[in-house]
Amino acid sequence: MSEAAIVFDNVSRFYGEVLGINRVSLTIPPGVTSLVGPNGSGKTTLMNLMTGLIRPTSGEIRVLGIAPGDPERLFRVAGYCAQFDAFPKGLTGYQFIYSFLRLHGFSRPDADERAWQALDRAGLSEAAGRVVAGYSKGMRQRVKLAQAIAHSPRVLVLDEPLNGLDPMARAETIALFRALGEQGLHVIVSSHILHEVDRISDQVILLSHGYVVAEGQIQGVRSEVKEQPAQILIRSDRPRALAARLFERDHVVEARLEEDGRGLLLRTRDADSLYLLLNSLVVEMGLEVEAVAPADDDVHSVYQYLIGSEGGTA
Repeated sequence: MSEAAIVFDNVSRFYGEVLGINRVSLTIPPGVTSLVGPNGSGKTTLMNLMTGLIRPTSGEIRVLGIAPGDPERLFRVAGYCAQFDAFPKGLTGYQFIYSFLRLHGFSRPDADERAWQALDRAGLSEAAGRVVAGYSKGMRQRVKLAQAIAHSPRVLVLDEPLNGLDPMARAETIALFRALGEQGLHVIVSSHILHEVDRISDQVILLSHGYVVAEGQIQGVRSEVKEQPAQILIRSDRPRALAARLFERDHVVEARLEEDGRGLLLRTRDADSLYLLLNSLVVEMGLEVEAVAPADDDVHSVYQYLIGSEGGTA
């Protein structure tokens, strides 16, 4: 198996008779990869398998050539930020990270330097001396992230890392993920905030009921469902009149007005023909057009195409 990728080879995991994931085969390259799916789709199971927290029922996993069942070797290359909090009582932010590094063999000077570097990258230098129990939800998320990156891993596994962050901290954290991905790290992120997944990701893995339903870049995944009608959003001064004219063509299958009365969401079997027709109608009808944009080159729309409305966005 490749030593430059995270590889799942026909992996299944069952909890008794309950399916976690089934027959998953994946090769995850460097960069930022987002796991997308509703609750129960298998995202956390996939992450727990690649970090060695649980073992597969069948199949084989390698993280940069290392079996997750070898924790001492895996720790050297992997960092993990869990979705839920679990902090030792009484520790400050600095102590939380420093003790983690010392536990895994770093010298006192090296652990001290790394702890401060990680706190700085997470924007927590000023709060380093405060007890973690007194941190806000967003600060607790960031100190977990700081711990995950403190030992300079080549793989970061981050379960819902944006939960609880205010807009500024969220933007800074997304920028950090992008920077780490550009440095060649494997950054694996699960998130239900789908418009942010689009901003973060080099590729996505879409899961449903324990199965991988699609993987790759958003545009590539969208091309897998090209037989589905494309969605286009048009904002103009007379969307109702425009909709009536567009419905004269059989490739337009649905039109829906937005709540503000100026947006028109169209579904068409032939996007190229629609764009050409729209150019003619704008001139003919004297329309004022604010914007025309595809509305389905994103994770949410692709996910809905692939699994239907039951999938949700949780």
